[in-house]
Amino acid sequence: MRVVPWRLNALLALALMVVVLVSLVLASRTEGITRLAVAVACSFALLTVYALLHEGAHGLLHPNRRVNDAMGAVLGWLFPTAFSLYATTHEVHHRCNRTDHEMFDCYYPGESRLVRAVQWYGILTGLWWWLIPPGTVVLAIAPHWLRGGPWRRARTTAVLFDDISGATARAIRLEVVLGIVFWTTAFHVLALDLAAVAIVYACFAFNWSTRQYVTHAFTPRDVRDGAMNLGVSRPMAWVLLNGHWDRVHHRHPGLPWTALPAAAAGDRIDLPYWRQYLRLWRGPRRCEAPGPAPLSRAAYEALG
Repeated sequence: MRVVPWRLNALLALALMVVVLVSLVLASRTEGITRLAVAVACSFALLTVYALLHEGAHGLLHPNRRVNDAMGAVLGWLFPTAFSLYATTHEVHHRCNRTDHEMFDCYYPGESRLVRAVQWYGILTGLWWWLIPPGTVVLAIAPHWLRGGPWRRARTTAVLFDDISGATARAIRLEVVLGIVFWTTAFHVLALDLAAVAIVYACFAFNWSTRQYVTHAFTPRDVRDGAMNLGVSRPMAWVLLNGHWDRVHHRHPGLPWTALPAAAAGDRIDLPYWRQYLRLWRGPRRCEAPGPAPLSRAAYEALG
């Protein structure tokens, strides 16, 4: 049932903003193992920030779309990225899931396993995250740069930025400018230490990269069903806002996070989260089967 829990979402968003900023202050005023402990703890809070950002991408943060997008923009500052960019590329993910455009975990005969392994372990260790903030700024300045050249030729980015133009491009620019103002103010007012902030976000980058791919790696080459439901503890279910029910989510992308467990009734848990995570570190696999065709926008919207 699509009942958006907007009050709970707003409360979580406000609490997470406070937790993240307090964590950055603590990390800036501590050293050694204490700083690292704060960074690790904050990385899990940022996972929940990302889970709320994901809800916003589906219009599920608030029933009023303008309020939804405003909340998403603020949450995007904490990632940091532009909410409008994330929402646009996340739809591409749903429409292209397990197609050749999102084939990170396997390689075709004749392709270099070494190149694919370097890419894969770069993803798992969080290196991909570090490209997102500067990439967002590049898109805000000149979105056409990422729609041509090597980005167009690369299989994984060939269609990723196609829908970024017009109103979406203008929204990205505004969100980037406001994000820069937010971080400039935060560093000045809270006297944040750049090295401490970098350590916090390095922990988040590692944690987030696991969250991104753990429910998709080694799943069937199917746009809708190419995802896993993973077993997690109750606290982790809250951290992920039920994001471990990812196959249910891909089948019903219009359901808010609070409705996923009920919608999962009768569906199976594929693996414990930790076991699937360990499988990722074995590296990419050889793939013989061709990938599916992407869903059209109309077919995706019909999933509800």
